[in-house]
Parts: sequence; structure tokens; C-alpha cells
Amino acid sequence: MATISPLRNLQEQAEAEFMVYGRRDAGSAADVAAEGIEIVSTYGEIEAEYASLRRSAALMDLPQRGVLRVTGADRVDFLNRMLTNELKGLAAGQVVNALWLNRKGRIEADLSVIELGDEMLLVVDATLAQRTADSLSGFLFSEDVAIENVTGRQHILSLLGPRAIEFLRSVAEEPQAAALTDLTPGRAMRCTVHGHPVVVYRDDLLGEVGLHLICRTEQAVAVHEQLLEVGLGQGLRSIGWYAFNIARIEAGCPMHLIDFGLDSLPHETGILRRHVSFTKGCYLGQEVVARMESLGHPSKVLVGLKVAGEHMPVTGSQVFDPADQVAEIIGAVTSATPSPMLGRTIIAFAMVKYSRTGIGTEVIVNAEGQRARAVVHDLKFWPREAPRET
Repeated sequence: MATISPLRNLQEQAEAEFMVYGRRDAGSAADVAAEGIEIVSTYGEIEAEYASLRRSAALMDLPQRGVLRVTGADRVDFLNRMLTNELKGLAAGQVVNALWLNRKGRIEADLSVIELGDEMLLVVDATLAQRTADSLSGFLFSEDVAIENVTGRQHILSLLGPRAIEFLRSVAEEPQAAALTDLTPGRAMRCTVHGHPVVVYRDDLLGEVGLHLICRTEQAVAVHEQLLEVGLGQGLRSIGWYAFNIARIEAGCPMHLIDFGLDSLPHETGILRRHVSFTKGCYLGQEVVARMESLGHPSKVLVGLKVAGEHMPVTGSQVFDPADQVAEIIGAVTSATPSPMLGRTIIAFAMVKYSRTGIGTEVIVNAEGQRARAVVHDLKFWPREAPRET
């Protein structure tokens, strides 16, 4: 049976439709997404949900995101020796994105690292939470570090859109409410929502302000309802995966276990520069990453595609060289959507053979039984400017 959200009853009352999150073919590990996690796909109005995200604010439940709690005086030093990004000197209130690799340089987890001063939180795909906690803990020797999977006790909600800070300020207690105005990307803070403690960190993944709220699972309903109440009639609405997925593809936000998997190398993913430091000390898998950076390139790379016409490819759709549409398959689509911000143009992510990844390269894609022409684009389709705030 799939894992369900603590908000499930509220979502049913709102006539939500559901889907099971978690790809069984993401890698060789049999335990990944063995049962899946039930998430909201839509509340029945995908276009309105998407519009709220772009024009006002959207509230999204994220039972598919897990949380690890890391404590101990040596936590920053230890994780700096394990993860791909620079954590040395990480101060309270800072957030860093990083990868956890295995010895072969393959991606075990994509993490948001949140330092709070007295503890650290790691946000990871919930299907990988226990596995990540166990594998990291396996490298502990005498360090003062404890890593605990608190996914069942902590829950994440996202408040997304240009009015996200305004709405959160409306329910947060002072003095934190005023401090939220200065919460910039890559920062985190604690605040209280009507007596409920919340950790909020900002990561603008969708081309809009992105506030991610971590609260106790038993308080998730109350926090969710407080936000909806203050936003009632002001453009705030709950959204599901479908609207979020459109926005993340537009904004060039590939996801682990969806667009790249457990067998992927950092250089293949399109998130390399955001997640990997090339000036820090050693970490697990560094030799593979450094060798590829200095001596070569991966055999394939995740790219964006702009697809001509109205036919949309689906996950797994084959990509061909226009010169040889029969014999040579050069890649496969991982995600696709019509883009509202680009006049409904079909856009996609695809893992493509390195020699065909130059911007503007023409390819052919299978799309709804048709062969559609497409051109290689960088991963980010929209926007070109910084996220808007009000």
C-alpha cells in the first residue's frame, strides 16, 4: 500500500485526484519506491492551479520529500567530507544543495542541506530517506555525529509564487514575520505559525519565490489550514503535481529519480554547477567527478527540447538523429509538457548522446505516434530574469 499524506482527508474533501509518486525503474536498487507515495495530481483545475503559482501563490503538499536530522558538533565537517558541495564554514541559516555519491561517482541522493545552528536538516526524496541515512551513517567512525530519518515525524509544504512571502508573513508570529521579508534564496529560519514551530527555507526552483516549510507531521493540517484561510479570496490555492510539473520543466528544474537516476553521474544531470564544488577537499566519488571534469565528458547529458507541432512526447519517448531515423536512437525523453509561458509550445527534458547536445541541434522525437522535429535547448526555458516578489 502506498504511503499517504496527513492531509489526505482534507484533500478528499477538496475533491483532489491522486497518483502514486515513485519510479521503480530509476536504478538498480530494488527497494527504491517499492510501494510509492500517494500525492495529489490535481484538484481538478490544472490551469487555475498553474496560474495561481505564476500570478499569486500556490500551496503544495509534499509527502514525497523526506527529512533527515543531523546532530553533533562534527556534523558540518563530516558531511563536508561526504557530499559534493562546499559546507566548510556553513553558518546557521544557510542552505546548500549537494549530491551524495557512491564510490563509483553515481548519485545516491540529491539533498538540500539546511544548517540551523543547533542541528542540520537534510531534505531528500522520501523513497531514499532511510537508505541515505543508513549509507551516510556507515561512514561514521568516532565523529560526534548522529543521523536520524525523521520523515514520518516531519512534513513538508511548499508555498510558491510571487506573493508567497506575503502570505507566510500573514500567519507567522513576530518577530519572525518581519524577518521573512529578508529571507533570500539559500537562507533558512525558524518561525511560528499560530503556535506551531516551522523551519522555512527558500529555494526558487520554479522561477518564482519558493518557500518550503518543515513542520511536525501532527501539525501539518493546522499549518496548511492557516495558510489557506489567510489566502482565501486573495489568489492562494492548493495545487497538485501536474501544475508543479509544468512549472518545473519551464524553469529548468530536473529531478532525481525522474530525469536522472541512481546510475547517473553528476555531469549528466544539468545540475552540476549548482550541486558540486570543484575547489573543496575530498568527498566520496570525487575522483570520478574530477576526472570527468578535467579529462573528458559523459556519454550522455540531460538537455531541453523545443518540440515542433502539437504532439507531445511522453517519458521514454525515443530521440533520433534526423539523418538516420531508423538505426540510431540517440536518447530518450524524461519529462515533457505544453508550456503556458511559451504559447503552449511543447517542451521537454531528454537524456541525449553527448555529440548531439549542442544548443540548436535538430533531432526527431516520437510523439503520440508521430515523428516530431525538435531542437536542443538549454534546460531553462523560462524565465530569464530573477523571480518576482511582491
